[in-house]
Amino acid sequence: MTYCVGIKLNAGLVFLSDSRTNAGVDHISTFRKMICYEQPGDRFMVLLSAGNLSISQSVREILQIEELQEANGGPPITIWNAKSMFDAARVLGSAVRHVYDRDAEALKHAGLDFNVSFIFGGQVKGEGMRLFLVYSAGNFIEATTETPYFQVGESKYGKPVLDRVLTPETPLDEAAKCALVSMDSTMKSNLSVGLPLDLVVYEANKLQTDRVICIDAENPYYRMMHNSWGQKLREVFDSIEDPVWDDSASAHPLKMPAARHGALRKISTPEEKLI
Repeated sequence: MTYCVGIKLNAGLVFLSDSRTNAGVDHISTFRKMICYEQPGDRFMVLLSAGNLSISQSVREILQIEELQEANGGPPITIWNAKSMFDAARVLGSAVRHVYDRDAEALKHAGLDFNVSFIFGGQVKGEGMRLFLVYSAGNFIEATTETPYFQVGESKYGKPVLDRVLTPETPLDEAAKCALVSMDSTMKSNLSVGLPLDLVVYEANKLQTDRVICIDAENPYYRMMHNSWGQKLREVFDSIEDPVWDDSASAHPLKMPAARHGALRKISTPEEKLI
């Protein structure tokens, strides 16, 4: 399994992925789920993948040479000449369908689903940043102000902190910290997600970045964040009052008058079960 997150902010984009691939408890491997496409000054794009590793690797290879022929007879579109991120996402969708047409039937006969999904984002010169979630059918949706991030893979454990922290105005460094906390929470609860991590932070309109890093267990910032997050969660938990059952003893009683909220009926004798 895997976990990847892509975040779109006013200030830029943040991408984070783990690198664990699990084909059973006795077969755990490390493969990168992130790839960057960059022509400095012209375009910068990042692709994150989750799902069947053979499918995602095939899509990544084909994407670099895939051509999307326009109906009007114009020149073929590739990710390297696309005039917009939308067109680049269309090329990615075409690459997904290309692999489906080639491999889906054989996978079906082997008892395997065509299971793959992608986060694809970046910026092409002449337009703003864009972020897409691409499904296994090759179709996609785009991030909005109301939904400034996408997740693929084992997403449920890392979602709460993203929902509570991220807004379009969140600074890039704070968003990177939030993404790392989201990843750390996921790794704490799911062994199929693991180090090392790949992190990319892209500043709006730069059309290139040098903020690309691979994070392992020895990374000093990650170790500090991992230890601090667990400790701070414990401190916040301890600061919340324990439940108080006597409604006269606390400003926030757990027990409320039965007439207001109703009382759970308790069965005291075997005979009552028959009523």
